[in-house]
Amino acid sequence: MALNFQNNSPAPVGRVPLILTLVLALGLVGIYSAEGPDGPIHRVQALVEGAVAPLQMAGVPLGEAVEAAEDSGSDNAASEATLTALREQNEQLVAQLTSSEEIRLENERLRGLLNLRDVYDIRGVAGRVIGRSTDAWNQDITLDVGSSSGVETGLTVMGPTGVVGQVISVSAGSCRVRLLTDPQSGAAAMIQSSRAEGIVRGSLDGLLYLENIGADVNIQVGDVVLTSGLGGSYTRGLVIGTVARVEGSAGKDTRKIVVAPNGSVSLMEEAIVVFSAAEDASDRSIPAPSDQAPASGADNTGEGGQSDGDGNDDGAEGGSGDGGPDDAAGGEGDA
Repeated sequence: MALNFQNNSPAPVGRVPLILTLVLALGLVGIYSAEGPDGPIHRVQALVEGAVAPLQMAGVPLGEAVEAAEDSGSDNAASEATLTALREQNEQLVAQLTSSEEIRLENERLRGLLNLRDVYDIRGVAGRVIGRSTDAWNQDITLDVGSSSGVETGLTVMGPTGVVGQVISVSAGSCRVRLLTDPQSGAAAMIQSSRAEGIVRGSLDGLLYLENIGADVNIQVGDVVLTSGLGGSYTRGLVIGTVARVEGSAGKDTRKIVVAPNGSVSLMEEAIVVFSAAEDASDRSIPAPSDQAPASGADNTGEGGQSDGDGNDDGAEGGSGDGGPDDAAGGEGDA
């Protein structure tokens, strides 16, 4: 008996739409190829591309933003790991810069002291300023050198630009220096060019006045004023400053002579206590600052310095009264 294997089952339903879609697509491809640029299918394609283009453009920056955010996140992670190290390096660099500047400024100041030492063949000891007075009645400084370094009362003290004062008290490791600008101070002095002698005194207004100069002596602004050494209170021949102002004319005892120191004592940080200097120091000179401005201020000078109030003669002869050498220093009584 023969077997009949004929298959009478219908075709799967899902294949029909697929076949139709393929047939339609092939037909459209054929029509697209056959028609010109102005054909209906080409026009539909242009419309679709125009509608989709903005979406494509918007997607570009979005992708870039995502990439940038990812990069920023990795950078932030790296900076957090290195930020502390960078801060420490910055602090070290700032500290090194500050230290270098301090060393440079100190070298400049010390060069001034070394210049004076070389010009005058000074033998002495250098010290740092470790204290200052704060009132106009007692203008003094304290240095960190004392009797253990050979310092004694009465010795001359010089700053980087000239004489600044005299030692009035000493301990083992420090000494107190009365400044020339102190109202109680006085130094026997002379004008380098004319050799005319007088006394440089301090004042409450902080100015130095040259007194007891002969009325017939011609004094000009810019004349250099030195210590004369009379009375033995100050080492002879060391520069004090220059004449900054002359009020009155020669022949009048009432004229006032203002002496400007070569530098500012308020800015001084180091000084030399002078043990000795060259015998011909008064004939030597140091360069004076070209920008030295004339001093100004009150004109109260007292009575011309004829007497210091204790009966001692403060004249240029120095030591002629009962005060001895201290008279030329303006009364060394509080040492």
